[in-house]
Order: sequence, then structure tokens, then C-alpha cells
Amino acid sequence: MLLRTINFLRVLLVTTPVLLAPAVASAQIVPGTGTLINSDDFEDEDFGFTLNWPKSSREEDKQVRYPLGQSSNRMWYESPKRGMPDTIKRVETPAGGIEGSLGALYLRSRDTGIPGRPGFKQAQDDFIMAAKPMTLSYSPNYVVRVYLPEWEQWEQRKGVSFGIRSGMQGPQEKEVDDDSGFGRRLFRRMRKRTETTMEPYYPGFFIHFTPKDDPQNTTGEAFAKVLVRANQLGHEVAGPMITEPGWWTFGMSVTPDARCHYYASPGVDDLTAADHITSQFPYKIQGTHFNTIFFNVCSADNGKSWSTPWIIDDPKVFYVTGNRVQQARRQ
Repeated sequence: MLLRTINFLRVLLVTTPVLLAPAVASAQIVPGTGTLINSDDFEDEDFGFTLNWPKSSREEDKQVRYPLGQSSNRMWYESPKRGMPDTIKRVETPAGGIEGSLGALYLRSRDTGIPGRPGFKQAQDDFIMAAKPMTLSYSPNYVVRVYLPEWEQWEQRKGVSFGIRSGMQGPQEKEVDDDSGFGRRLFRRMRKRTETTMEPYYPGFFIHFTPKDDPQNTTGEAFAKVLVRANQLGHEVAGPMITEPGWWTFGMSVTPDARCHYYASPGVDDLTAADHITSQFPYKIQGTHFNTIFFNVCSADNGKSWSTPWIIDDPKVFYVTGNRVQQARRQ
């Protein structure tokens, strides 16, 4: 009887998964670890950004309007997909920021959709850091400090106000029309075939705002919430609530298995394992490359209301292993 019980326990230990959340978090790479490869501290008083109007809006109307905007230090670029924030300028670092920091970057938008054509729905601009691609075998990770202003200064709209994202890519299978053979013959249904291509995807964070006077707000106070994009189904994962404005630190690391590990904490201290929010395998995409980071500034795109004024400081990208960065394969 004793031997039978021992054998049963052995089988149980082998076949039953053990969920140890702290161990999972501590096994990941904390953002801010490794060799610095890309950064901007905004300490240069001569920092500027050339806003080449009208901005691009390829996502909305397939229009890329060259030349694209870029910063004086060539570290930041307008997105051909969604354009750039309407206001980009270096400002004095708000109180409570990184010790010794004198400069940070201010981002704000009103017209976040098609230039001159308000869409009357939430839209977003992109602010992109110059890419230095690497394979995921180098365990890329990034950290950035973000200043959340007083609630009265936010665009008083319930919804996503800001995004902190990474640009990644990996092979994805798509079903496409096959116009070969009998595909185009009259009265015949076009055949389908599966094609694998390198496609981009953009995991990261969103900051979602709920105004004080929103009908569904039962707290009686304005608040924000961190949303993580995305889980394996492409759905957002709820992160921490933000009940007090001020500085927050966000970071994400990517392990070679293409899993993304999300971290955030109030203040500007370095992230630790205790700041881990969740680990996800976004969209089930077996990513291969990490290209850069970028920021979304969102507004109602109604031609009148401005977005929340956002301030970022010291965005930094690191890699952990290897002695060089492998360039992403060209498509």
C-alpha cells in the first residue's frame, strides 16, 4: 500500500503543472538589464523636431506625405503609417523626475487622423525612435519614464490616451487568393493558398483614462488604468490602476521564445522583479526580431479637443546576450 501511494505521488508530480507566480516573474529579464544600445535623455537644449506638414496618414487613407518629420539629433521620426504628434518640444523636467534630469520631451496632438478631415473617433499619432534591430536571441528590453499630469489637464474623454509600444516582427501565415491556374476562370471560385511572410506587430502598454464625471464611473474620482497588449488571442490584459498622477516607469523585455514580459511602477526608480505585471505570447506570433520603440498620442480627432499633454524621459533600449546586434532580415 505504501509503495502504491509513493508511485501515485511520483506520477502526480510529473504530470501536474505547478503554478508559482513569483518564480515565473523572477525568471524573466527585468527591463533595464544588459547593454545599452539606443537612448535619448533630452538634455540637449538645442533639441528640435522638424514638423513637415501635412503629416502622413497611411492607415486611414493610404497617404504617405514626404518628407517625413525628424528630430535634429536623428533619433526620432514621424510614422508613415499614422503621422507625428502635432506638438513635439523639449521642456524642463517636471518635479519628481530622474535625479539630475533637466530636460524631457513634451508630446501633444489634436488632429490625429487624416489631416484637415476630422474623423470624430479616437485616432492616434506615432512618435518613433530610430530603429536598431536585433534578433530576439539577444533578449531585448526597454525602459521609459512617463509623466502623468493632473487629472484636470487630461482630455476629458473615456478611452485610451497614450501608448508605449515596441515594433517587432515575425513569420505569420495568411490565406491569400490564388489567381493561378483555374483561379480566374469564369464561374469558378478563386482558390486559396497559405503564404508565410514576415509581418510587424506592436506589443506594449496603453494608458486608459476615465473622467470623474463619466456616467459609469462609480468611484467619484478620475483615474487611469494600464492595459497590456496583448495576450495570445490579441486581447488586452488589465494592469494596475493609477489613482494619483505623477511619474511612472514602464518597461518590457522579450525572451528568445518571443514572450513579452511587462513591468510598471509609480515613480522613477529602476524596475525590479516585484514590478512584473504579466507575461504574454502576443497573438501567438513566433516573433524573431525587435526593431524599436514608439509612443502613441491619442485624441478624439474632432478638430477641437487636444490630447492629454504627455511628457516622457530617458527612453532606453538594452540587449542582454551576444557581442553584436544582428540586423533584421529584409522582406
